[in-house]
Amino acid sequence: MRMPGVSGKLVLAGAAALAVALATGSPPASGQTLRQELKDALSIRGVSRAHTGALAFSVQSGRVVYGLHRDRSLRPASNEKLGVALTALDRLGPDHRIPTTVLGAGSRSGARWRGTLVLRGFGDPTLTRADLRRLASKLRTAGIRRVTGRIIGDETYFDKRRTAPGWKPSYYKIQSPPLSALVVDRARSKGRTVDNPALWAARAFRKALVTAGIRVGGKAVRGTAPPGSRRLVAVRSRTIKALVKRMNKVSDNFYAEMLLKHLGARLLGTGTTWAGCLVIRRVLATHGVPLAGVRIVDGSGLSLDNRATARSLGRLLVSAWRDPAVRVPFFSSLPIAGVDGTLEERMRTGPARGRVRAKTGTTSRASALSGYVGVRFVFAILQNGNPVNWTKARRAQDRFAQELARRL
Repeated sequence: MRMPGVSGKLVLAGAAALAVALATGSPPASGQTLRQELKDALSIRGVSRAHTGALAFSVQSGRVVYGLHRDRSLRPASNEKLGVALTALDRLGPDHRIPTTVLGAGSRSGARWRGTLVLRGFGDPTLTRADLRRLASKLRTAGIRRVTGRIIGDETYFDKRRTAPGWKPSYYKIQSPPLSALVVDRARSKGRTVDNPALWAARAFRKALVTAGIRVGGKAVRGTAPPGSRRLVAVRSRTIKALVKRMNKVSDNFYAEMLLKHLGARLLGTGTTWAGCLVIRRVLATHGVPLAGVRIVDGSGLSLDNRATARSLGRLLVSAWRDPAVRVPFFSSLPIAGVDGTLEERMRTGPARGRVRAKTGTTSRASALSGYVGVRFVFAILQNGNPVNWTKARRAQDRFAQELARRL
């Protein structure tokens, strides 16, 4: 990514130096004044310093300008999504699209399909009833006017677990719709969230077929595509870079978990949260992210069992910056201070506005902010408590980012 006023060579050289600092824990090169100001910024009554991890690095010198409990294993909240973003962009590619297909089991006789149609999902979190109407329209354009059998909603690309390990029961449907490889309109129907998204999707597709002028003899059910089913038509999601941008800008838990399971299914052949977490861990290791103290349990950061360190998050950010294929979509996906996403109402004034791009994170037990300050600094802050006073934690994070932004 070419950043304003900085050559690509400088960006990469600075990132390389940062990687060395993260790996070796190089001593701070900046003066005492900045270190003290950053220390003061994080010192706030009501937020435990003992349960805070923080790091800030100079891009140009590659030296640590501030560090506090950099290897302490802490809950990352939605900073967990940074690993999903890096892995999805790296392994799937920015332009990858997730399909939803209609399969036919049976045979065609003129305008009649003798047999079953299967709506098969592959984990598109953006699938809507409008997409189902497009699928129905494609079938009608292909000349089909009648289906003699049933409409099957096939969600078997993922497992049947609707939540992730370590989630509070109250998170179900509130923090994320039910997880499934086949979810339409975030599983919302008539003002409520359904428990069986694949069945509801099949019913919605049957209705779309009838509306398109295709008679359907059988009912809609949830099931598995019969052996020998062949693909008839398909629609595709927006690109991975667009999905990652949505996920990070508004901290969308559903997108994060769906991308996680899609990674597991596509790369390991198992559409489970566990498989997706394994893929992320392997990618982070490949990118040189230190995994001591890191525990990856879900994609959203909702799990009480997730752990990260300020050092691991800092190295992840540097790694994304160094990768030419990932740099632009990853950087662009982060909220901008005082401008958009989850930072729209934060740092609306001062030097940080428009200059800080960072991922937020908030649960009852964790608050986090990690990202970039212009082209000069990378930083990561994790604050935990039981509960954590996230209002005060955010105030400390914003003061920290403002102090760095004053050095631009």
